Amino acid sequence: QVQLVESGGGLVQAGGSLRLSCAASGRTSSTYCMGWFRQAPGKERELVATITWSGGSTYYADSVKGRFTISRDSAKNTVYLQMSSLKPEDTAVYYCAAENSGFGSCRYKKYDYWGQGTQVTVSS
Repeated sequence: QVQLVESGGGLVQAGGSLRLSCAASGRTSSTYCMGWFRQAPGKERELVATITWSGGSTYYADSVKGRFTISRDSAKNTVYLQMSSLKPEDTAVYYCAAENSGFGSCRYKKYDYWGQGTQVTVSS
């Protein structure tokens, strides 16, 4: 089992920045992919970015490419999502997720472990 706790959400004006953190605990040694997802009111959950826990290979959705950066600190068992040039359409609950398949593209994984989510609100 892996436990995930997100933090860092809040209210920010358009054009501003936020950094989300996801602290992982439990059986993190088996973690392969970490992902950030988001869900806006009335919309389906969408994948924002992924990173491999060991090698740092990353993926970004087109909607955030060039504005968001995913990173990890293995020593702290923490994954970050640095968000810049935020837009009102980035408003959503952001979730951190993990899976431990050990191979393949993180983009297409079914994630097994989820955090409780953190609200990000971008005002215009």
